[in-house]
Amino acid sequence: MMKGGLGNLMKQAQAMQENMQQAQEELANIEVTGEAGGGMVSLVMTCRHDVKSVKIDPELLGDVDDKEILEDLVAAAMNDAVRKVEKTSQEKMSGLTGGLNIPGMKMPF
Repeated sequence: MMKGGLGNLMKQAQAMQENMQQAQEELANIEVTGEAGGGMVSLVMTCRHDVKSVKIDPELLGDVDDKEILEDLVAAAMNDAVRKVEKTSQEKMSGLTGGLNIPGMKMPF
């Protein structure tokens, strides 16, 4: 009886691992947009933290005399995108584990 239960548990663990791998591959293709300065600076990032593009409104370039302001806006847009990536990744992975919270396990791996 115990042996059958362990076998089923192993099958479930293997299926979960395969599903997580598939979800990670899907996350690599999901893109989020981070914004700052009311959309004057935006960037697109995948859920693997790869920045695909950065856009700066041309009006901002004419208004900004201090490059530090522009740098701060780019950093803020990136931070916004990272938060969105984390939220999207967490939602995707929690669907696989049924909301199971395993201590010490950070998603995605």
